[in-house]
Amino acid sequence: MPRLKQVSRSEATSEIATMYDLLFGDRDPVAEPGTATGTPGNWWTVFALVPDVFRHAVAGFGLYRSDKRKLDPRLRELGQTRAGYARGSQFVYSQHCKSCRSVGLSEEKIESIPAWSSSDAFSAEERAVLAYTDDLVLAGGRVSDATFERLRSFLSDEAILELTYITCTYDLHATICRALRLEYDDVSERIREIEAPAGDQSLDVMASISRPEDR
Repeated sequence: MPRLKQVSRSEATSEIATMYDLLFGDRDPVAEPGTATGTPGNWWTVFALVPDVFRHAVAGFGLYRSDKRKLDPRLRELGQTRAGYARGSQFVYSQHCKSCRSVGLSEEKIESIPAWSSSDAFSAEERAVLAYTDDLVLAGGRVSDATFERLRSFLSDEAILELTYITCTYDLHATICRALRLEYDDVSERIREIEAPAGDQSLDVMASISRPEDR
């Protein structure tokens, strides 16, 4: 379950209820979760807690899909999907794999996004976008001059700003989904101590094997 409460249909503002109609039909998405793509749908019901945050986030979806954009949708989706994978969000990555197909990216390219740097599936332009995405997400925006100039050899300044804004927005969404355990990111922390079979939880294994008398 999400870490925050969800907004039922009866509690939703009229604006949010209209969005619920589009996504869930006449169901209450809290009582009867599920969307057409198979997700629980709780991103919507949690963001509905703060209607102006909900409105701002939804407006962002319209912004990146607007026909005013200079950025090729295929490059946009590479950035969004890689951002989801790099940030470790199952939800963002999974949803944007589907979006990659909708803009015409091949299955080979979609399957290669996790290991793009060792794949021959991508063009030089696509590799420049993926390298830039990794610097945005994994290096916190520390982009080398070489990477930036390579990107600039393919994209206009306007397209680079769009790519930067949209990719960073999806880094934000990926982080939020993990923090609040929304959608497919509702997973328990897997890094934890595993108890020793003998029950001695204070045993220092490395200290034991480093003592001369134990060799």
